[in-house]
Parts: sequence; structure tokens; C-alpha cells
Amino acid sequence: MKLQKSSFRSRFHLNDEDREYIREKGRELIENHARDFVREKLAPADPVNDGKQTPMKGHPVFKAMHATACCCRGCLNKWYHVPMHQALTKQQQEKIVHLLMAWIDEQYE
Repeated sequence: MKLQKSSFRSRFHLNDEDREYIREKGRELIENHARDFVREKLAPADPVNDGKQTPMKGHPVFKAMHATACCCRGCLNKWYHVPMHQALTKQQQEKIVHLLMAWIDEQYE
């Protein structure tokens, strides 16, 4: 997959602090956070500050969003051909959440 060959995307990894946060909070809560972040930061047709709305650190899901190119609508369009200026459907949001959680699960091992 091209995404794995991206030097920018491949530099994101969970660190010990992230793993501890996941362990303390539990996977279910982390997945709920992912769902909330996707709904707030990606789902609107034209998100506020698109391209700058997702921090690079501060939460494991933020790292996952950058690692999987799910950090903004521009990246979703470039890497996954998700149309711009259209609100994401619930199904699209869930696919993104599953992608984020798969990355987190792989990194957490």
C-alpha cells in the first residue's frame, strides 16, 4: 500500500505514554474518542480549519489519524478518494473509526 511507503505517515508510532493511556482508559473508550473526533473533525462537509484541525500529538487517536491519512478532508480525498464538500455518512465515519482502531491495535501490541 502506498500509504505505508510514505515517510511522513510512517513516522507516527504510539509511545509508552500512549500505550499507558490506552491501558488506563480501555480500548472501548479510545474507540469512542475516535468516533467523536471523526464526527467533529472530519464528518462535516467543510470542517473548520480543514487541514489544520487534527493535532500531531496529545492523544493516540490523533497519531492514528495522521498515520492513516484520516487527519483532514484533503488527505481523505487524496488517499481514499472521499469526495470533498460532502458530509461523511455514518457508514463512512465507521469505516474511518475501524481503520484508526486497526492502526492503534497494531501499534499497541
